[in-house]
Amino acid sequence: MDKLLTLWQTTGISAMTPGQAGMIVVGGILLYLAIAKKFEPLLLLPIGFGAILANIPLGGFNDPGGVLYYVYTVGIDTGMFPLLIFMGVGALTDFGPLLANPKMMLLGGAAQFGIFATLFGAIALNVIPGIEFSMADAAAISIIGGADGPTAIFLASRLAPDLLGAIAVAAYSYMALVPIIQPPIMKLLTNKAERQIKMEQLRPVGRREKIFFPLAVVLLTLLLLPSATPLVGMFCLGNLMRESGVVERLTKTTQNDLINIVTIFLGLAVGSKLQAEQFLSFTTLGILVLGAIAFAIGTASGILMAKLMGKFSSSPINPLIGAAGVSAVPMAARVVNKVGLDANQSNFLLMHAMGPNVAGVLGSAVAAGVLLALVGP
Repeated sequence: MDKLLTLWQTTGISAMTPGQAGMIVVGGILLYLAIAKKFEPLLLLPIGFGAILANIPLGGFNDPGGVLYYVYTVGIDTGMFPLLIFMGVGALTDFGPLLANPKMMLLGGAAQFGIFATLFGAIALNVIPGIEFSMADAAAISIIGGADGPTAIFLASRLAPDLLGAIAVAAYSYMALVPIIQPPIMKLLTNKAERQIKMEQLRPVGRREKIFFPLAVVLLTLLLLPSATPLVGMFCLGNLMRESGVVERLTKTTQNDLINIVTIFLGLAVGSKLQAEQFLSFTTLGILVLGAIAFAIGTASGILMAKLMGKFSSSPINPLIGAAGVSAVPMAARVVNKVGLDANQSNFLLMHAMGPNVAGVLGSAVAAGVLLALVGP
């Protein structure tokens, strides 16, 4: 009998808590969304599986010496994984549409308004029993409004590591839901005539402009906001490799092999933070709600700024492109193009929307730098 009892105590079933069972189900839901619904599968799949591994009782995955412990310590504690992802995104980004129409930077900046509006919303939630957000927590949560997963992970690892799992899941979930969340907001804030506006063809952008731009961005960031240089610097390094044309092997590696490898480990590291005792709380619910609000405000702010710019611009501006100011690249730009085509079958807005879309990537990194400078350790 004693041997049977000992054998039973070594099983996962005997040691499993209801919270762990619930989080394994959450991990399964993330896998379902990734595989069946194709919602950000490149990250939701490893995050979901990482959540399952992290909640296996007696598995030791998150204990010192466990594989997830080292993946998180090496990649997230140091900030390395988000920065490497940013370098890969930079190598995949074409700043041509933004350089052809620089005023689109204003739309990328306007869409970040959701971040700072949600910062105060997070503090306001402290009136609800069971929720206690510090200013650092609120800053980490608010960055979800930028719709930029690596930036959200980077800032959360610096300001609120205990909330990283919920923040990362919220950020990538809302990025995956861009085609569902954004169109109703876009249609609510514009009329059919505005959605039918055709924009002038963009001018060609030379190679020298594209090489000079990342260098200029790094220099300005270094002088004005040094706290944002880790993200902006790695992004610009990847972009410079792409545009220089002299390191094709490095560019291809960064665009493919490197970013794919890092994505796997980044997802597992995030999943390792989805432990029952950290995730199953009112705090997590508050993060999910605030993330949705931040994303909606960012989308609306970009559209309203585009409408304002259209009133003073000598060339027509379709207000839909303002919704691409959030940095969900290139999904937000594709959604803008689809909504524009629904209103007018000959209205192709993709390249015009890519301008504010890539500006949003820089905008979210700058916003993270501002928050880090204001409330960071």
